[in-house]
Amino acid sequence: MYRLTVRDHIMIAHSLNSETFGPAKNLHGATYIVDTEYATKDLDKDNLVIDICLAQKALKEILSDLNYKNLDDHSELKSKITTTEYMCKFIHEKLSRSVKSFFDGELKVTLHENHIAWASFEDKV
Repeated sequence: MYRLTVRDHIMIAHSLNSETFGPAKNLHGATYIVDTEYATKDLDKDNLVIDICLAQKALKEILSDLNYKNLDDHSELKSKITTTEYMCKFIHEKLSRSVKSFFDGELKVTLHENHIAWASFEDKV
């Protein structure tokens, strides 16, 4: 399997509306390092997994809708508990739709909360 990773980051605010999360149920900020890993069994006609520039552009477009935003106010996320795990899938779904026309393979989205904790979601595009 061939793999290519493109990285970016976002800074968000949100609250996790459940007693499960203790003090994190209140409004707080997070800075996520976002890794997107594209995987294919074979390279394309140009010996690429995916064009890096296209992958970076797609990721930046998806993240721009979240960066410096309060997720509690985001139209698609208002009623959700926006855990790191949930946000991995949310970003994966959006990114999959964005790259589907020029990428056919698997995509893994990883959000790093900090240097000791991260979550991922992986599926076919």
